[in-house]
Amino acid sequence: MNEQLDSQLSTLNSPLLRVDILTLFPDMCRAVMDESILGRAQKKGALAVYTHQIREYTLNKQKQVDDYPYGGGQGLIMNAQPIADCFRAVCDAAGERPHFIYMSPQGAVLTQRRARELAALPRIAVLCGHYEGVDERVLEALVDEQISIGDYVLTGGELPALVLLDCVARLVPGVLSEAECFTDESHFSGLLEYPQYTRPAVWEDRPVPEILLSGHHQNIRKWRREQSILRTAERRPDMLDSD
Repeated sequence: MNEQLDSQLSTLNSPLLRVDILTLFPDMCRAVMDESILGRAQKKGALAVYTHQIREYTLNKQKQVDDYPYGGGQGLIMNAQPIADCFRAVCDAAGERPHFIYMSPQGAVLTQRRARELAALPRIAVLCGHYEGVDERVLEALVDEQISIGDYVLTGGELPALVLLDCVARLVPGVLSEAECFTDESHFSGLLEYPQYTRPAVWEDRPVPEILLSGHHQNIRKWRREQSILRTAERRPDMLDSD
């Protein structure tokens, strides 16, 4: 980490990114967000993650957060009231309204470009749905954006939320040790990442490409760029056609 970033982090009164997760399973979210790189980022102040149990905002003794859908149909729908009250409490706690995201297979599919845009925001709140979804009225009234992690359906929004937040948080300055940790990776520059190798130099009669052992950094950079283009053309030609 460079000295300028060290100084920036040490003088912060607040993290570079605050994330609030609205969920029925806060322990599930904390188990991921408090570990490894993201856990260390929180300890040094680059990132703050808070989980909020939606059940705590119900108005009934049973702490029930769902009900049958009007018009009939399978499954249960999460009520608007506890979600709305939970989100408003999140806003009041920090004195400002975060960008509010609902994880949904109906949303726009997450891309690295969108992750970079979200990483530039100071605050994000993420709603994790469950059962057959949430009352449409709370989405209309409060949610800014719906995001999907793919064209498939999961049992709840916690896993998609964790995928989104891992993708976004690692782009925040100070979360990873160096910017190159993510700028060379697949999708960041519109290409797939070049092949990577480590010791030993020969494994089961398969040698590391000689160029990587040459010590000639300019030629290595050129080779890696060429390999990224070739790999993208072979595996994801659609990426070369996009802007």
